Amino acid sequence: QAFFQAKREPGTVFVKRGDIDVEKVKHSKFFKAFLHKPQGTAVDAPEMDARQRRGLARSPVSVSPQSDTNSNNRGYGMRSGGFPRRALRSNFVPPIRSNGSNTGHTTSRNSGKNDDNLEDSTKRCMELLCGPDGELPEKLRNLEPRLIEHVSNEIMDRDPNVRWDDIAGLNHAKKCVTEMVIWPLLRPDIFRGCRSPGRGLLLFGPPGTGKTMIGKAIAGEAKATFFYISASSLTSKWIGEGEKLVRALFGVACCRQPAVIFVDEIDSLLSQRKSEGEHESSRRLKTQFLIEMEGFDSGNEQILLIGATNRPQELDEAARRRLTKRLYIPLPSSEARAWIIRNILEKDGLFMLSKEDSESICKLTQGYSGSDMHNLVKDASMGPLREALGQGIEITKLKKEDMRSVTLQDFENALHEVRPSVSSNELHTYEEWNKQFGSLAL
Repeated sequence: QAFFQAKREPGTVFVKRGDIDVEKVKHSKFFKAFLHKPQGTAVDAPEMDARQRRGLARSPVSVSPQSDTNSNNRGYGMRSGGFPRRALRSNFVPPIRSNGSNTGHTTSRNSGKNDDNLEDSTKRCMELLCGPDGELPEKLRNLEPRLIEHVSNEIMDRDPNVRWDDIAGLNHAKKCVTEMVIWPLLRPDIFRGCRSPGRGLLLFGPPGTGKTMIGKAIAGEAKATFFYISASSLTSKWIGEGEKLVRALFGVACCRQPAVIFVDEIDSLLSQRKSEGEHESSRRLKTQFLIEMEGFDSGNEQILLIGATNRPQELDEAARRRLTKRLYIPLPSSEARAWIIRNILEKDGLFMLSKEDSESICKLTQGYSGSDMHNLVKDASMGPLREALGQGIEITKLKKEDMRSVTLQDFENALHEVRPSVSSNELHTYEEWNKQFGSLAL
């Protein structure tokens, strides 16, 4: 009778392993409802349209037989507030479609290399990560392909064109980074056992001192896969997806090792966990990050995590422990500031300062960061241009030969426009934190 009302040929409704208790089925209320229902009874079309308008049924194809006979179920749709609900035997549409169409922004979790639902870019990304047997590594098998592609897009393919010679001073930082990154990549056979390098490096200091520039220099000097990660790379509006992105990051880094993961402004990701005032998803992301950091530290993977921050006091204690070497990147010294002035002006052929002028500028720029010095040189180089335009020469007819070189007076005028961005109180905070947790007390 059920197949007759559904206008279908009789067939298997469900299959269950083991014996089926026929007596329980016969005494069920659904079976009795079918027995008492006259054969061939169906709902008329006008009555069905009225039921649909009232929101009492979802599908006109399959109608529950007891909806008209059982008085307890007559108000089913009315109790739902007028919203249609799926009937007991209506067609169920799964959230993951298996017919090849990826509609409704649904993504199949059964990811594979030969999945027809994947785009060409995703397929190419998955093929690069597959092993010799054509299968994904175990760490990436339970992750969605789009998350793996999202993390793979953070790999810096182009050369940032920054080398150690482009960084003024910071000899101690260059030495430590060379020992932790460059040498182990060149001779992995030597750096084993007790010589194995640390897996976490923290660069902290005032803003504009060259922490991010060191990361770019590592990408240019090290022959390794370089991941440039920021907070936006690992956060998502979907709950639970941020943790999956963290897993995908370390999983892809494990497949593409030797790898360097550089996290800029790491305090935005690994700030101190609080019991109050912190969102649950943010806490889970931090926990997953700490778990992954602990996991790759125990194996033989060639993965290095480098974090840069100007708020080291806000880092979580567990993250601070995992970042075994913590280097203070201070303000540039007098020699470093003189090198910055010379290096920038010589590129454009504008450097004509004497040694005395350079020393005078260095004395006037005490407390300036590397970024402040760069802005100061740029503003001072505008002095000859402003002077030439002040003499009545039109800018369209101005030649480079008509402009003089940059002098000490140009820097003195620029000092009124460009002021230091780091206060003495902030410097004291960094120095105290360096004495307590830093790897090298200056």
